[in-house]
Amino acid sequence: MREDMSTVVCVKGEEEEPGEKLSQDEIISRTKQVIQGLDALKQEHHAILDGLLGTLRCLKRDDEEGGVPAVEEKSHMIRKSLEMLELGLSEAQVMMALSAHLSSVESEKQKLRAQVRRLCQENQWLRDELAGTQQKLQKSEQSVAQLEEEKKHLEFMNQLKKYDQDLSPSEEKDSDSSKENLDDLFPDDHDDQAQGIQPSHGSAAAAAAQQGGYEIPARLRTLHNLVIQYASQGRYEVAVPLCKQALEDLEKTSGHDHPDVATMLNILALVYRDQNKYKEAANLLNDALAIREKTLGRDHPAVAATLNNLAVLYGKRGKYKEAEPLCKRALEIREKVLGKEHPDVAKQLNNLALLCQNQGKYEEVEYYYMRALEIYQTKLGPDDPNVAKTKNNLASCYLKQGKFKQAETLYKEILTRAHEREFGSVDGENKPIWMHAEEREEQSKGKQKDGSPFGEYGGWYKACKVDSPTVTTTLKNLGALYKRQGKFEAAETLEEAAVRSRKQRVADVLGEPEAREKQRSRESLTPDTVKYESGPDGGEEQA
Repeated sequence: MREDMSTVVCVKGEEEEPGEKLSQDEIISRTKQVIQGLDALKQEHHAILDGLLGTLRCLKRDDEEGGVPAVEEKSHMIRKSLEMLELGLSEAQVMMALSAHLSSVESEKQKLRAQVRRLCQENQWLRDELAGTQQKLQKSEQSVAQLEEEKKHLEFMNQLKKYDQDLSPSEEKDSDSSKENLDDLFPDDHDDQAQGIQPSHGSAAAAAAQQGGYEIPARLRTLHNLVIQYASQGRYEVAVPLCKQALEDLEKTSGHDHPDVATMLNILALVYRDQNKYKEAANLLNDALAIREKTLGRDHPAVAATLNNLAVLYGKRGKYKEAEPLCKRALEIREKVLGKEHPDVAKQLNNLALLCQNQGKYEEVEYYYMRALEIYQTKLGPDDPNVAKTKNNLASCYLKQGKFKQAETLYKEILTRAHEREFGSVDGENKPIWMHAEEREEQSKGKQKDGSPFGEYGGWYKACKVDSPTVTTTLKNLGALYKRQGKFEAAETLEEAAVRSRKQRVADVLGEPEAREKQRSRESLTPDTVKYESGPDGGEEQA
């Protein structure tokens, strides 16, 4: 028993402290040592048990009853100890089997880790390949985009060359007739109030002189003509890309802050304005204004042209208060550069008067119209169409204030002047239309209404073509005024004359194919809103 106890103490002595951490290999090694110790104890216990059993048999034979219980008790203790040893050995075997399983699991884990590393390497390689392919694709797309831009530019230049080749010698001599600067691209409306004044056509040099020496650059003139041609036909899907392509080319060659870029921005803005894209047009005009002020100076005629275009745009949108200071600044520039008696100053005065009229500032309106009228009569003569149009505008201002007598006088002056140019001085036999109308009114009041055919009043209605459409508008306005005064017969006479004048004018226009096409394009571009006088640039002013 002493040996047994010494063996157990030896095994326990080899156990580590509870807080010590052991590695897997150390646990396995020590477990094997425990198994060996338990095996040895088991053998010793079996030997002791066999000895006790032999002693017990001997005692039973010798009938020594006193020693039997003690031996049996020892035998029982030895058996219990053997059972504990068997349990310990079984547990140790389980731990060994678990250790073997963990070893196999660890082996599989290492294999899986190796596979993961290999997959990560392959994934990184695929990522590198994908990045390289994407870079090649991006370079290819850039090359394709550049080639497409070059193709568009070549097609654009080829189209310009074809257009130049198609120009006839007469068109080359008269640049304004081919340009149709403002009136044909963005014509004034000639509504019942005749609110706009249409600039006269002339040579490019005359147009430049009227603007204080500013003219569309030569390299943009062909493009300008082409844009006007497409816009007059309503082909904005062609006109707008042409402008954008030219603008992009100009910015590449000359930079953004160049006067030619401002000219192109102005042209594109007026095309947008004609499409009622007012926001886009305003942004472009503001950009053009900033460029021109920076490169040409704040008092350059081109700055005045852009200011006027912007003011007209705001006027079309009903923003009269915002438009008025722009228009006034354009007027100051033109007075400073061109002189206070220049016809362009009169045009600017007309625009300013229209803006004030829409705000009810009638005293200013009368002042501006009277001043413009004086300039036109002095510089262009009493027979210039602008004189009649300005009188018509001033008469409409009088009507809005209830000054019917002054308005009537102006209307009669317009019709009398048109009659005198066509048929000579007025006398008892050679009377203008308004006199015939008032005579007819007097006859109707005397209950002797004249039943003579309309033509027997003479050829006066032919004079309506002279200042067309201003005279026609004047006939309508004076007719409306007669109605207000209760002169219905006189009003009917003037209205019939206006209808005949328009029919005759349309018949004359439709007689020539070119004129017919021009009339059709102008009518298609004429909106039903109050218009302002325009000036000479690619749309509203000579940009």
